[in-house]
Amino acid sequence: MRVLGVDTATTGGGIGIIDDEKVLAEYAFDAGDAPSARLIPAIKTVLDQARLDLAALDAIAVSLGPGSFTGVRVGLSAVKGLSLAGGMAVVGIPTLDALASQLHPTPSLICPLIDARKGEVYAALYKQREGGGLERLTPYQVLSPAALLSQLTSHATVFVGDGVEVYGDFIKGHLGERALFAPPELRFLKGQTVATLGRKRIKQGEQD
Repeated sequence: MRVLGVDTATTGGGIGIIDDEKVLAEYAFDAGDAPSARLIPAIKTVLDQARLDLAALDAIAVSLGPGSFTGVRVGLSAVKGLSLAGGMAVVGIPTLDALASQLHPTPSLICPLIDARKGEVYAALYKQREGGGLERLTPYQVLSPAALLSQLTSHATVFVGDGVEVYGDFIKGHLGERALFAPPELRFLKGQTVATLGRKRIKQGEQD
């Protein structure tokens, strides 16, 4: 199953294509300022990298946010248009779920963190299940970093997402050694991650 994954909800936009479990192409672009002008060229780039045309895709997965309101709107609009043109299924993936799923196996809690501006973040807490997959422990939230840290227990927590760039020092100052941070190559959402979660939903008989 060939799935195109699209993220424009975060500032580091990602587009990727998978064929079942194989990654065919991945492209990162700056979605922060003008996502509408950059998205379609970015999609064309990954299609060219994978040597595919739109008709070769079976489905498109798109990040639903939280994140940039403009970015989410642009992504959904573009994916809807591509779906109508190509006749493929569309599935939506919560952005925080996708970020959390990028981490390697860890016994620590996982906290994807997206900068919401004005001194707040979008966040949720997760843990990895022993049999695989993630369990979300909190609702999706928008709150101050201080309010988020007040929810954390004595467990070590891995933080991932663009919010780390803004609030990493603040978090480290409050949690000390209990604050862990995803490596830079996993910190920003990849299109292939969105595509992989989308493929899983489709195999379970779900689509939007």
